[in-house]
Amino acid sequence: MKVLFAASEAAPFIKSGGLGDVIGSLPVALKGKQCQVSCVIPLHEKISQSVKDKMTFIANIFVPVAWRNQYCGLFLLEQDGVKWYFIDNEYYFKRGDALYGCYDDAERFAFFSRAVLEVLPLMEEMPDVIHCHDWQTALVPVFLRLFYHDRAEFDRIKTVFTIHNIEYQGIFGRDIMTNVLGIDEAEFENGFMEHGGQVNFMKSAIVCSDWVTTVSPSYAEEIKTPEFAHGLEGILSFHQGKLSGIINGISKKAFNPKTDKRLFAKYSADDLSGKQVNKAELQKMLNLPVRSDVPLIGMVTRLVSHKGIDMVTQVLSEILERDLQLVVVGTGDWQYEQFLKDRQWQYPSKLSVNIAFNTDLAQKVYAGCDMFLMPSRSEPCGLAQMIALNYGTIPIVRETGGLKDTVSNYNRESGEGNGFSFANCDAWELLRSIDAACDCYQDQAVWEQLSKKGIASDFTWKQSAKQYQKLYQSLIS
Repeated sequence: MKVLFAASEAAPFIKSGGLGDVIGSLPVALKGKQCQVSCVIPLHEKISQSVKDKMTFIANIFVPVAWRNQYCGLFLLEQDGVKWYFIDNEYYFKRGDALYGCYDDAERFAFFSRAVLEVLPLMEEMPDVIHCHDWQTALVPVFLRLFYHDRAEFDRIKTVFTIHNIEYQGIFGRDIMTNVLGIDEAEFENGFMEHGGQVNFMKSAIVCSDWVTTVSPSYAEEIKTPEFAHGLEGILSFHQGKLSGIINGISKKAFNPKTDKRLFAKYSADDLSGKQVNKAELQKMLNLPVRSDVPLIGMVTRLVSHKGIDMVTQVLSEILERDLQLVVVGTGDWQYEQFLKDRQWQYPSKLSVNIAFNTDLAQKVYAGCDMFLMPSRSEPCGLAQMIALNYGTIPIVRETGGLKDTVSNYNRESGEGNGFSFANCDAWELLRSIDAACDCYQDQAVWEQLSKKGIASDFTWKQSAKQYQKLYQSLIS
């Protein structure tokens, strides 16, 4: 079977977050005898010139965007056994660092979604399945149903739509229907494109896709409830018969303490001595006292309440009264940034605050810390807890979404579990989980076994890729 991924970003070419990591690694895991995989993304300006120089020009066409006909160039690059197609249009994608958040995002991604379908005949083979990701490609199944249903070569194509984060749905005013999308107003009035009085890209994709997935089984259940669905709970409950959750994976090659060149020292489950070197060097780097006897807790996060930083700040004084050290790396809301900076001044030997998006420092935190704190209020999947475990760093998480599916609370009597977790959005429950982890840390034999278990964990795409292959096969059968 032939599968085409459509997405707005993909590592290593261009990424702004977890979506890029997924699109960069899942197709590689899927490729094989049973599955031929190709991907299509926009040719963003920030894709490096060295990568662009390796691309092959295929053709150029004009793509209808409502009443306009816009230039579209198609380029191809083969890498890791996957064909990568790039949609070129400088008017829409020459935006510097801005992948999203432009005034004309509705038109930019309407063009991209229509272009994905228009260039299919230029590809080597028509796909059996188009797998679309998040609201930026939500119009692909919509346009396929509205404009291509009467063409035999398109009629057999099945569509899968994956929700990576339901908070971002692609919501725009009704005025874009005919002028930007080229879709008759009747499709708004009958409720297909409309939700809450506005055009909702994600809602329309949920309605007309052949299957809808999200990035963890627990999140698939959560988004059917008002607390997590951001208004789409009714739609998802109605379509729950075609909704499932498949956990994301990570690349063992990219996050491996035995080979990671960004670390101060390499190590493995067989020899953890290098982890202690990483801890000491990280403490030196951040001007913290070099102490092996106290737990070093790391956070690499956006400093927003959605990530649970409000719970952390609520009990931060109590946390720092313990004999421990805390490292925070990230950017976010000003009030949290300022609060943390103020507390760093108050506790200079216990708290290091790094207001930056710094991937190199993040890797050193994953490897050098003993624990990784991730108290998210909502987390569709989460990759950081899996990365931390790969480095033998034990996660402390709230039981939500993918965190619930990948981290189980450690039981000292049975030895079961791989981390520490708490159920409610409660700062004092968070503090109790930190205390439980710190208490366990005092028994270094037990802690070493936990670290070794984490490094030995398999969070690769292997099992998830099999689930996707099974899903694709069931659709095209």
